[in-house]
Amino acid sequence: MRLIPIVILAAVIAVAAGFFIRWQADQSDAVPAGLARANGRIEAERVAIATKYAGRVAEILVKEGDFVERGAVIARMDTAELLAEIAAAKAKARQAVQGVGQVKAQLLMRQAELKLANVELQRAQTLSKRDYISASTVDQRQAQRDVAAATVTSAQAAIGDAEAAQDAAEASVAQLDAVLNDMTLTAPVSGRVEYKLVQAGEVLSAGAPVVSLLDLTDVYMTIFLPTPDAGRVGLGSEARIVLDAAPDYVVPATVSFVAAEAQFTPKFVETENEREKLMYRIKVRIDPALLETYRDYVKAGLTGNAYVKVEAAASWPDALAAKLPPLPAAAQ
Repeated sequence: MRLIPIVILAAVIAVAAGFFIRWQADQSDAVPAGLARANGRIEAERVAIATKYAGRVAEILVKEGDFVERGAVIARMDTAELLAEIAAAKAKARQAVQGVGQVKAQLLMRQAELKLANVELQRAQTLSKRDYISASTVDQRQAQRDVAAATVTSAQAAIGDAEAAQDAAEASVAQLDAVLNDMTLTAPVSGRVEYKLVQAGEVLSAGAPVVSLLDLTDVYMTIFLPTPDAGRVGLGSEARIVLDAAPDYVVPATVSFVAAEAQFTPKFVETENEREKLMYRIKVRIDPALLETYRDYVKAGLTGNAYVKVEAAASWPDALAAKLPPLPAAAQ
């Protein structure tokens, strides 16, 4: 019979111990006042590098996982046919230049003819006053002068046409040169190659993606907070990110986006309890300068928790003080 009280006492102690352990876990998991917490995953802006014009892929110079600097050559399209078009366009441009020279020479000739016609007309008019030549001869010289003047006007117009043809030919060359430049695909931002979507030799349509690139200067975690917390979060509010894969490190960040509309909306929101179910999307962005230093550590898709200040006066507990991994050898 004495065993019964002992068994009961042991059961009470076990239950108490269980409640104590659970209380300790709750305390360690509790969010300090003035802060809000939500889970999410690391994301990076994805940039699709696509060909502007249809054509065959000549070569791809990157592999998945490579880090590329802004302006680095990613791929080249086949340009054999385009180079032939450029050569033909340049030949037409040279021909147009020669055409301008020819019409300018023609203008000089027509101006000389007009000058001669003016001289002959003046001489005929002088001789006519002395009755050395007939009036019909003067009329003939007048007509010759008028024809010469018309040919000068025509030659001047021809120069305008020839110069316009030259401008059009040179513009065609410039346009083809621009197309040639676009046949070399470069990285618009520094980042890591995520996917190589095509292989050399494939024929692509205009606008077809070739490589997708993760912009490592724009990395963030997307989280969702309920109405009471989201309403107190401001743009630029301080934040901290703790990743599941590296729980010993705390990454400083800032709030860069707060959604204007709730993402999860119950059917009815008349009651206060239902309004608290509304969740707002929030972006917690990591400083680009920090990302540049630790770019080898940046990996999209890592899960973790983000802590956001919902009260400006709130202070970070020691457990959430910024703590970063050792500097990479290249940054030391």
